[in-house]
Amino acid sequence: MLAPLSVVVVDGVGSRRPGPERGAQWRLKPEWRRIGTSSRGAAHHKAVFLRHRHNRLLELAVTDPSASTDAVLLGQRLRHVRAQRGLTLGQLAERVGVSGSQLSLIETGRREPRLSLLQRLAAALGVELAALLSDEPPSERAALEIELARVQKGSLYRSLGLPEFKVNKSLTTPVLEAFLGVYRELARRRSEASATPEEARRANTAQRLQLRERNSYLPEIEEVAGEMLRTVGHRGGALTHSSVSKMARHLGFEIIHVGDLPHSARSVIDLANGRIYLPPASIPGGHGLRALALQAMAHRLLGHERPATYADFLRQRLEINYFAAACLMPLEPAVAFLQEAKRERDISVEDFRDGFGVTHEAAALRFTNLLTSHLDIRMHFLRILGDGSIQKAYENDGLPLPTDVTGAVEGQVVCRYWSARSAFSRTNRTTEYYQYVDTPAGTFWSASQTGTTATEEFSITVGVPFAEARFFRGRDTDRRELSRCPDESCCRRAPAELAARWDGNAWPSARLHAHVLAPLPSGTFPGIDDAEVYEFLDTHARES
Repeated sequence: MLAPLSVVVVDGVGSRRPGPERGAQWRLKPEWRRIGTSSRGAAHHKAVFLRHRHNRLLELAVTDPSASTDAVLLGQRLRHVRAQRGLTLGQLAERVGVSGSQLSLIETGRREPRLSLLQRLAAALGVELAALLSDEPPSERAALEIELARVQKGSLYRSLGLPEFKVNKSLTTPVLEAFLGVYRELARRRSEASATPEEARRANTAQRLQLRERNSYLPEIEEVAGEMLRTVGHRGGALTHSSVSKMARHLGFEIIHVGDLPHSARSVIDLANGRIYLPPASIPGGHGLRALALQAMAHRLLGHERPATYADFLRQRLEINYFAAACLMPLEPAVAFLQEAKRERDISVEDFRDGFGVTHEAAALRFTNLLTSHLDIRMHFLRILGDGSIQKAYENDGLPLPTDVTGAVEGQVVCRYWSARSAFSRTNRTTEYYQYVDTPAGTFWSASQTGTTATEEFSITVGVPFAEARFFRGRDTDRRELSRCPDESCCRRAPAELAARWDGNAWPSARLHAHVLAPLPSGTFPGIDDAEVYEFLDTHARES
């Protein structure tokens, strides 16, 4: 489709209905298509555009010669009609008064015909001009040749450093189809690999904003989880492994714990044999075995298909995590627990975690689902690495999260005076760390708990605005900090005295974070090694 731009209509040449005055300025709409060049008056050597409907020529127009063209398609149609008329290249060239070589260049798409020549060609062939200018390739072979011509003019083909080659009768159709098939696959893989971390951050940001609009509450998934819990007869308390196994059997699956899961996968579902493969133990600092099994089942329950985009992948991951949380911390008992704690002014992630037998992070994330929707308390959640960078974040209380120019928070460093980072300085980390912080957006109270994985330390933070702190355990803390971030003088820029002493005298060796250079995970399921998964499934299927 052509972008709108100014054109000059040529004298009404070829017009079948009254047109604008000669020289009148028009806007070129998408239905105009470039067909060649003009040699008339002020429009000399400018591109000629056509507007037609139902194969009837309506108007011709000209514009600057830099506009896009499809001379290859025009050449193919010209050659097709010439062959139908039984004319040789030389015979047609003689009829229209041009050389055979000039006409050959037009038929091969290497030269654009002038409007006057196009009209003579149509007359010599006994067809309407619109017939030569149709958008449809005249044959399947022609369509392949047109695609090949476009491929060779494209940036991807040129980047390969391969020479252009001419299409002739010796190039058989099967060979042409094979070449284009290989190119399409190459283009698909290049497109897949071109997904950048920036695109991933945009998808994450869009999802975070959508969640904020819904207060992180998804009633449709709560309903699915509630139905499954009723199916296995769960009546309260922590969801047992036995109940999770019953859910799996209800869906036609068997849960199998193995020690050789693909390194890139948390679980693997064998749809052919009805198996869910899980690790033999919980993931340190991450998901428990019940959660992993529930997440695997959620794909089937929620009707997920293979993700078509990275945004689809993120949405599915969010939904399976939500389903697992809604099963492990069911809606009615969870809300009742929190409402009682609110009445007692003793809301605590620790108590909620222990009451339902889940990880601290799972309990904190469940707070985001329920506190606003059922207790009318706005809040924020953070998972921060030891260097202060954000792994996960959610807020609907106005906490000024650091963002990049796209609005993404992942990888951004939070203020060192927030409890999410202050908690790392404690010697005793067995209990939550409570703190108030004054920010440009107001005062917030928060509770942070630290943890470790096999490779790094992290903190989980739940917080609320000052006015809501009265409902939470730890509100009486005397720890209070001032944060002026994003003002760099807050904690990012060294004090003037230190800078004067050490600027030019310090040369640290930076620790390179692998994720800075790593490409965005690709594949059918981003981040998963398909070959490794298939080998794993095949091995275990044969063992059975």
